[in-house]
Amino acid sequence: MPFYTDQLNRVIELKEFPKRIISLVPSQTELLFDLGLEDEVIGITKFCVHPHEWFRNKTRVGGTKSVNPDTVMSLQPDLIIANKEENIKEQVGALEKIAPVWISDICNTNDALSMIKSIGEITGRAGSASNLIYQIEKEWAALQTFVSKNKTRKLRTAYLIWKEPYMAAGGNTFIDEVLQLNGLHNVFAEFERYPAIDMEQLKNNHTELVLLSSEPYPFNQAHQKELQKALPGIRILLADGEMFSWYGSRMLPAAGYFQELQQLIHNTNV
Repeated sequence: MPFYTDQLNRVIELKEFPKRIISLVPSQTELLFDLGLEDEVIGITKFCVHPHEWFRNKTRVGGTKSVNPDTVMSLQPDLIIANKEENIKEQVGALEKIAPVWISDICNTNDALSMIKSIGEITGRAGSASNLIYQIEKEWAALQTFVSKNKTRKLRTAYLIWKEPYMAAGGNTFIDEVLQLNGLHNVFAEFERYPAIDMEQLKNNHTELVLLSSEPYPFNQAHQKELQKALPGIRILLADGEMFSWYGSRMLPAAGYFQELQQLIHNTNV
């Protein structure tokens, strides 16, 4: 019987390629769609909004942190795909009694590409996964060339993911590396994961640019104007949170989005 190791070095055993998959991670749900697993995926979370037809038609098993085990059990899955950060450890432990659970752990782009490769292998879509990885690597290499040719210096940047309290992306996160690959200096990189911060920290860190993510907190133009008044010397921009934090197949179109963002940042004085 095949054995597979997840990104927490846990070994799971499958008798065959899964035919009934539940995904508990929005970005990985989108990946499963792009790998062509329409028939195999039978359950998703209420936050798995892409693709829209799956969000509309697939059975929802709860939220990423509020999975309904009874719903999961009723679907009789033969594989559950989860994530260390997105899902709660105790809930994952309970789900393991229902079906094998493969867990990802993403801190950087290499982790993300490794996850895509592994999910391709475990679902019988290794070829599609390899092709996707090749395309992503090609597009991100082009992004790096673009950044190297066009950047003047690393702007001191804060990426906010939450309000009340304000929270930022810190170090050892996928978002932190994405900022670096875009030639931006994360002013909160010395903090682990997602620290709570305040306006004084933004000012004292000599922040030049603040990016307001569209998720998990839905920052909008009203928040942008509010912060601009509080931080008149700092440029405030809205950012597509899915492009910055969805570490599956969304990485492919993200490279083009970042080139457009680079032009917006550097063609206007901060």
